Formats: sequence, C-alpha cells, structure tokens
Amino acid sequence: MFDITASIVLYKNDVSTVTRTINSFLDTELNVLLYLIDNSPDDRLKCLANGKKIIYVFNNKNVGFGVGHNIAIRKCIDKAKYHLVLNPDIYFYKGTLEKIFCFMEKNIEIGLLMPKIFYPDGTIQYLCKMLPTPFDIFIRRFLPFRKYVEKRNVKYELRFTGYNKIMNVPYLSGCFMFLRNSVLKEIGLFDERFFMYFEDTDLTRRIYKKYKTVFYPEACVYHDYGKESYRSFRVLLIHIANAFIYFSKYGWFFDKDRREINDNLLKELGYQSSKTL
Repeated sequence: MFDITASIVLYKNDVSTVTRTINSFLDTELNVLLYLIDNSPDDRLKCLANGKKIIYVFNNKNVGFGVGHNIAIRKCIDKAKYHLVLNPDIYFYKGTLEKIFCFMEKNIEIGLLMPKIFYPDGTIQYLCKMLPTPFDIFIRRFLPFRKYVEKRNVKYELRFTGYNKIMNVPYLSGCFMFLRNSVLKEIGLFDERFFMYFEDTDLTRRIYKKYKTVFYPEACVYHDYGKESYRSFRVLLIHIANAFIYFSKYGWFFDKDRREINDNLLKELGYQSSKTL
C-alpha cells in the first residue's frame, strides 16, 4: 500500500521541465508511486520513466487532461490513501508532501487540498476562485479594460483574503490537486466530457458539496503556468468549448447552487462589498 500515488499527463513536454517535477515528487520519505500518462504523438518521453517508482503509459493520441489522469487514478485508486494530480511544470522542495500528508491525516473531512502556489519569481498565483459565471469567464478573456478586470478579480479570485489563511474554496486549480481516494470513489473522477479546462472546476465543485476542498497556505509549490489559451487560437477554442459544456451542465445564468455557494463563501471569508466589486 502506498502513501501517495500521483499522475502527470504529458504532451510533447520539455524533458528537463518534467524531470524537475518528477524529482520534486520522488524526493520524499513517504511511499510513493508516479504514473506518467503520455498523450504525445510518439513515445520519446518514455525516457522519463527511469525508476521503479515510475510507471509510463503511452496513449498514442491526445485523450485530454481529465481522461489522462483518470487512466492513472483507475489503476491506483485502491493502492493508496491519496492521489496527487500534478502538472508537468510544478516543482517544490523536500518536506512539502510530508506536510500536506500529515495535515490530511489529521483532517478527514477534507476531500481535496491545494497548497499556496507561486510563480518562479515568488509572486502568488491567485488560483482560489468563486464558482464562475459566464460573465466572469468572458471578461477575464476578452474585456480590454484590464483595470476593471483586476478590480473584479479581487473578489472572484478571493484576493481580498490575502491568501494567508486556510480556506474552504469551491474552485481550486487542477495544477496540484491532492485528493483523498475514498472521496473519489464516492464522488467520481474527472468528467471526461471536458477535454481541457473546467474539469478542475467541475471536480472541485462536486467534492465541495459533501467535503471540504481546502486551500492550505502552510505548504507551497512553484508553477511555471503558461496560459496557453492566451497564446494559441486552437487552445482558446478548446477553452470556449469546455466552458459551454460546464455551463450547460450546471446552468448559464440560473444556477441556484452557484449563487448560494458563492454568497456563503463570501460571507464566511468576511468579504465587504463596499470595498471592492
């Protein structure tokens, strides 16, 4: 039985970047196992699987983020208490996994945890969010008035909290998702209708309904974070298509649960509407 299993979904990645991520995960006294799920058109990244604690799976096609991680989770969900969904451009220091593991062991009501995440230069990535509305998605991507967007993000990204306390948040980033396997067995895995984007929104939301989905700033990791949809028209189209799937699933403008969850979240965190949007 492993303490933690993890999965990294690959697609034509830089070998040195992924190697840094792999080394971060394996540098621990915990009993761990890592799955590399390769969606690339060829298996040249197989060279990364150079140890007994690494299992390489070549899909021979790009099946997407959620499907890729689900392949790994199904293989190992009965082999460990926790599973870590990990982006290939994340890195962290020795002791980080132990800190998260111990915190989860002491707090059995938590189904999902995300640590504080920094850019490589040490600035915070604001990856805790309210459940999005179509307006939130639209203005963040297309509205040219950046000052307005940044002001609105104080609320939407929960920046007003300072990101310095433990918070129960309904939307956490998929770049580092530390998941309790018993909860996954109950709630289900990633919704495979999402090819890329919004699968993390959906899974966090489903877990949040029954368990805590926690931002844990006592542990921190670093994330290069490329924002692909801002650089590639194809990826932008994928982003839009998956937004359509998400809002069709939960409701576009009449999502009662979203309104109640967001209202309760802001109240719990002490948001003052007179200060920001």
